[in-house]
Amino acid sequence: MSRVKRLLRNRLIQAGIALSVVLMAVALAAFEPWKLWVDKTVVEAFPTAATAVVAEQVQPTPSPTTEPSAEPSAEPSAEPSAEPSAEPSAEPSAEPSAEPSAEPAAESAGEPTTAAEPERTPAPTLAPTPTPAPAVVELSRGTFISHEHGTTGTVRVLQLADGSRVLRLENLDTSNGPDLKVVLSDAPVIEGKAGWHVFDDNEHAKIANLKGNKGSQNYVIPAGLDLSVLRSVSIWCDRFDVSFGAAELVESM
Repeated sequence: MSRVKRLLRNRLIQAGIALSVVLMAVALAAFEPWKLWVDKTVVEAFPTAATAVVAEQVQPTPSPTTEPSAEPSAEPSAEPSAEPSAEPSAEPSAEPSAEPSAEPAAESAGEPTTAAEPERTPAPTLAPTPTPAPAVVELSRGTFISHEHGTTGTVRVLQLADGSRVLRLENLDTSNGPDLKVVLSDAPVIEGKAGWHVFDDNEHAKIANLKGNKGSQNYVIPAGLDLSVLRSVSIWCDRFDVSFGAAELVESM
């Protein structure tokens, strides 16, 4: 009998050890306690989606150019106005002729002259002017308070030039933990244990996994969310339904 008891006892001990190992593995997977001593710092640049729009280049309308006339305005006379006498005069005239010779007039009339017009300088081409990008607009902001874990930092809701919205956490400092989310909620931010478990009670949106428990990070806000209703932000541990820290959003002036 004693031998049987020893065998049973050994089997119970072995089963207990195996069960303990399984339970410990489950607990480690669920609680991830090592994260409390392992910080994850993520620092992202200030968000921007605006791009400068180059104005359309303006081309000046070309001025009409006046071409010089190829033909003279008046046709020269091909024949001299006066015909020479067929017979020479017997007596030389003592007095000079009062009438000028017609030959020079005919020669000058045969060569038309055209006045040169000054060249027209084309108007300068206007250089493209970049349109200044609209500034990022801050819609609201808030300051974190601590809930289950000490939490500090600032949260800002920003509207970019393309109309999209970004939730930016600045100088966040909280504890690391399992399954942490960034949650927008309609719940009020309450200090103490009374405010630890309220952010998933009514209307809320889990917009992203927390990128890091320290640093400054950007999170895109879905277009359909009504921020006039969702007025608080929580660093939310989804595995244990508890807030590490939260901030109430106040509209910026």
